[in-house]
Amino acid sequence: MTRIIHPVAGAVAIVTIATFWLSTALSELLASRASVVAVKTAIPWGFLLLIRALLAAGASGLALAKGRRAGAIGAKLKRMPFIAANGLLILIPSVPFLASKSRAGEFDAAFDAVQALELIGGHEHCAVSHPP
Repeated sequence: MTRIIHPVAGAVAIVTIATFWLSTALSELLASRASVVAVKTAIPWGFLLLIRALLAAGASGLALAKGRRAGAIGAKLKRMPFIAANGLLILIPSVPFLASKSRAGEFDAAFDAVQALELIGGHEHCAVSHPP
């Protein structure tokens, strides 16, 4: 069962982050302010799925590793602190900040700076988690 849960949960997490990223980028570049507000206020609700998928992927990955620390498993375990720090320190705090600013119509320099940081962090989160 763990062999099924791990790739499915990982795929759900990656697709969810990619959906957040693409929705944000496309709404910022091509859509109206109302669309940006809709995207920014919907993303926190997506955390209900994302957090569960990340927890399931992490727990099932550790179970599959069975204490091994060499090879690809070791490389992944070395990347995990950076992946977790990126999520906890950049991505998670950005979401409520951007949702609040967008609802208030405050598309100022602070919004733009945090938005850029979030887009870079979201891209790096996926790239570091699953390198080419």
